Amino acid sequence: MSIGSAIYQLQQKYKDGFVTAYYRDCVRKSILNSHPIPNTSDGVCEIHVLTSAKDWLNLVWTLKSFYHFSQRQYSLCIHDDGTLTQENIATFKYHFPNARIIDRKQADENVLPLLSCYPRCLDFRKTNHLSPKVFDFALYLQSDRLLLLDSDILFFKEPTELLNRIENLDYQLNTLNADVDSAYTVGPEIVKTNIGFDLAARVNSGLGLIHKNSLNLNWIEEFLDLPNIIGHFWRIEQTIYALCSSRFGVELLPPAYNVHLEGSINGSPSRHYVGKIRHLMYSEGIRHLVQNRFLKELHR
Repeated sequence: MSIGSAIYQLQQKYKDGFVTAYYRDCVRKSILNSHPIPNTSDGVCEIHVLTSAKDWLNLVWTLKSFYHFSQRQYSLCIHDDGTLTQENIATFKYHFPNARIIDRKQADENVLPLLSCYPRCLDFRKTNHLSPKVFDFALYLQSDRLLLLDSDILFFKEPTELLNRIENLDYQLNTLNADVDSAYTVGPEIVKTNIGFDLAARVNSGLGLIHKNSLNLNWIEEFLDLPNIIGHFWRIEQTIYALCSSRFGVELLPPAYNVHLEGSINGSPSRHYVGKIRHLMYSEGIRHLVQNRFLKELHR
């Protein structure tokens, strides 16, 4: 390696500071020494997550912090985006032995034929690597209620209101965390003009309760015909969740769950460490959990 390459690698490693690098590169791996979570079999709700070789370790933190602070045993389904190694999969099977782990090749063989009558859905599923978060979650879901969860979220205490909405069978809305601003590939005026309903603002598809009936393939096929909807690779998936939820019925989670780029945890039950603040997942989130004995609790 040249001196220039070595310097560049060091700059990249420490660009967000030494504390970030320490918690990301050293402390983060310590979650793998914690005890497995043997019972994830409660069918009142099923957690679905899409992960990769890049973010699988963050997902272990996401799931362990959720199960620890919620004290729930919701069923778990982990979807491989096609990049997980056999070692990654073996690690998930050890830590979450009751989870279903959906291999990408297996998912393609099962899901693509089911979309054959929906040509726009089929094309989107084939061309967007985040599309399994829509179609595969819906088609593999074994509960009427889905807990949508991204791998850049950490929990710090019981997410009481989220759990209340999940477990209240009279609650018949989708509910998701609020984004900083609306981040969609279509605007509300396009939706109103072409389909005739109001598009809810600021829906973020990282955390929330989704009812199975809201992920309607006929609706999604219709939505994918909206002008210029195929746009930014991750905004389109979020747009589809916002459209489905808006037609079905939706409200945002309380402000404590909001995506926020400024400030700190500040007593919130969770924080969504989106791309612009991903470094804070390590220097703030994991650091906070470790300093508050989270890892020691998992070793009991």
